[in-house]
Amino acid sequence: MKPRRLTREPEAKQPMTAEQLALVAERFKVLAEPVRLRLLQALMPGERPVGELAELTGLSQANVSKHLQLLLAHDLVARRKEGLFVYYHLADETVFQLCELVCRRLESSTRERQRRLAWR
Repeated sequence: MKPRRLTREPEAKQPMTAEQLALVAERFKVLAEPVRLRLLQALMPGERPVGELAELTGLSQANVSKHLQLLLAHDLVARRKEGLFVYYHLADETVFQLCELVCRRLESSTRERQRRLAWR
């Protein structure tokens, strides 16, 4: 199997429309809040109720609920209700691929910066 290329091939895609760019920017805006990334990370192992997410993150239940509502509105999480409890789970696990790409780039940039500083 041939490995996937990370470079963009010009003929493969058309430029995004203004509407598409706005949607991408909105998705990045949602992910720009570290609390929301913590909640997504807490959901990696599987479904959890709001109270457990509050306990895991050290946030108030109201704060967790507010952030989960935004993640839900952007289809990053899904939920189900069981009696008095609401359980959340990941709806889009590709967010972790994006995080992995960003982390690798940050590591590479840090190594390069350290290398340059060592030459001075």
